[in-house]
Amino acid sequence: MNLNIPVSEVMTKEVVSVNPSQKLIDVKHIFEKKNFHHHIPVTEKGKLKGMISLVDYLYAIKNASLDDDDSAYQNLSVKDIMRESPVTKSSSSTLKEVAHELAKGEVHAIVIADNLEMKGIVSTADTIRFFLGQA
Repeated sequence: MNLNIPVSEVMTKEVVSVNPSQKLIDVKHIFEKKNFHHHIPVTEKGKLKGMISLVDYLYAIKNASLDDDDSAYQNLSVKDIMRESPVTKSSSSTLKEVAHELAKGEVHAIVIADNLEMKGIVSTADTIRFFLGQA
């Protein structure tokens, strides 16, 4: 099994992202309606600024109802809950490098970016699917 393949062969290239000024209602709608990794990169003017995980989001809305008008969704912004400086790898990274980072267990998704310009995202699930396909 060749683990030195480019990460671009495994990563998701069509990534849903938000910007720091968006309200949590937008994040709520993404988590409700989009099929993706449960990690939302935060970008501004095409540059990576942070990441929101499903856990970050659930913690921020822990006392909120499901009603879109709940104050948690209207008063909090992405910048209030995002994690700055997410783990990134360059598009020239190999699957092996990304798998080693994911295996540490500290993160479950890695943004693939060159000079903070997002190219894609790779999750633990993406990596497992790749390995299962190779078995």
